[in-house]
Amino acid sequence: METQFVLGIDVGGTHTKLGLVSKTGNILHTRKFGTGAKAPFADFLKKLEREVDHLKLALAPDQRLSGIGVGAPNANTRTGQMEHPPNFRWGDRVPMATSIKTLFQRPVALANDANAAALGELRFGMGKGMENLVVFTLGTGLGSGIICNGELLIGAHGMAGEIGHVNVDPKPNARQCNCGLRGCLETYVSVTGIRRTIFELIATMRDDSPLRGIGFDDMTGELISDAALQGDAIALKAFERTGEVLGIQMADTAAHFDPEAFILLGGLSKAGDILLKPTIASMERNLFIAYRGKIKVLVSPTPGDHAVLGPAALAWASL
Repeated sequence: METQFVLGIDVGGTHTKLGLVSKTGNILHTRKFGTGAKAPFADFLKKLEREVDHLKLALAPDQRLSGIGVGAPNANTRTGQMEHPPNFRWGDRVPMATSIKTLFQRPVALANDANAAALGELRFGMGKGMENLVVFTLGTGLGSGIICNGELLIGAHGMAGEIGHVNVDPKPNARQCNCGLRGCLETYVSVTGIRRTIFELIATMRDDSPLRGIGFDDMTGELISDAALQGDAIALKAFERTGEVLGIQMADTAAHFDPEAFILLGGLSKAGDILLKPTIASMERNLFIAYRGKIKVLVSPTPGDHAVLGPAALAWASL
């Protein structure tokens, strides 16, 4: 029986997931609660303490909690803070790592949620056995994490890997991003980005589509994926455009890092080949010849309730 576990905490804008994870990636027990991103940070800490107390009941007398890993939006590994997190009203600099360490008296490792996901894929997922890979999380926004020579790339200021905010459209009227810039990759390749593409296509294409009757805020990545899988012309065209943009950026990223693979996860990746085929075709067309035919593009099958594996991998890496 495994005796050492870490606590993986995945902080999302809506829900926070936590779980006890062994060194081999075995998830002993999980919990989930409403984050309360609009409520005070102190309220979040109270809920977290209560949920962890419940979780620790799953540990046998000879099992122990060795450390804690936290994945959170806009988290800075070097400072231990969430810095200017969008959609949270916890302040511009949230002392996440020190607050959790004070609560539970265990070592705490903090990283951007996408960076944590990259470590999870490296240690427990499709990146096992690789040393150089890039993970894209295709959710409401676009997160990314870079593994270089077997280690997470952090950068001088603790914020490396923000590929979602690379400019892919330099025009003055390019899409506005929540970060304040225009033309960011995230505004084209994400659930929010593909929604915007869908609405542009609805205005220019004549094809019938069930998507015409869905409001912007109600149009989920799963609805768009389902429509595409059923042959909807507008949804298929949207994935074609999304894959084209993503593939070009993958080719650029390959020139910087020469990865073995790009791994996609998140709601938009569930479209499978409908996203993969145009993405791979675009990437290969735009790759420097030395990389052609050598870089894999994979979709992670990891279920959503395994979101704690990334933060857990972060904790194990820091012990």
